[in-house]
Amino acid sequence: MNTPKKFIAGAICPSCKAMDKLVMWMEQDIPHRQCMACGFTDSLNEQGLSTAKELSSRVNPHSQQNESTVQVIKFFPNPNLNKQLH
Repeated sequence: MNTPKKFIAGAICPSCKAMDKLVMWMEQDIPHRQCMACGFTDSLNEQGLSTAKELSSRVNPHSQQNESTVQVIKFFPNPNLNKQLH
């Protein structure tokens, strides 16, 4: 059962540092919070700490990157490296 969203007095957004813009609600006994100023959202664990979201990477199956796009990079030799120091 979802509970209504409630503003948290004196709370500071961890993302944009805005004060009194965080709302909190419960979904399936999991507390969630959202910043009404910047849109930051996260969930909290049993200790009240923010749960880390998994970052997308090439080994992460949740990654939305399209690996079919390839960009060729050409490296040119630096002519200043061939000079001898005296």
